[in-house]
Amino acid sequence: MGSVKQVQVTFDCAEPERVARFWCEVLGYVVPPPPEGFAGWEEFDRSLPPEHQGASFACVDPTGVGPRLYFQRVPEGKVVKNRVHLDVRVGTGLVGEERLAALEAECARLVELGAVCVLLQRADGINESCIWMEDIEGNDFCLD
Repeated sequence: MGSVKQVQVTFDCAEPERVARFWCEVLGYVVPPPPEGFAGWEEFDRSLPPEHQGASFACVDPTGVGPRLYFQRVPEGKVVKNRVHLDVRVGTGLVGEERLAALEAECARLVELGAVCVLLQRADGINESCIWMEDIEGNDFCLD
């Protein structure tokens, strides 16, 4: 049996390009080059049938280490809490007040981009602090 070599994370959303560009800012990801023969994604999108225009978008880790993120348009909005979410690891290796300060600084930056801070979970002696957030379409993620 073979092993998995790559993982793509897919988001259901209403506005794929808008959400993808938000996550590019969050993670330092980039929009990949358009398919061969197209000057840009807008040109490629216009070549699709009307019902497929704006239906998907992607972003990638420029270092090639992180997973590709794919955003697909769906007709329904988010109804319940995500069962899977991303943890954005901004506090790795930090503890206590230093970790909390790093989390809060990143939270402030992401709120400026349109994210919502849902809950600050302070360290409790077992777990370190983290912040539960929502992206620009209400998808849950954590600053960890």
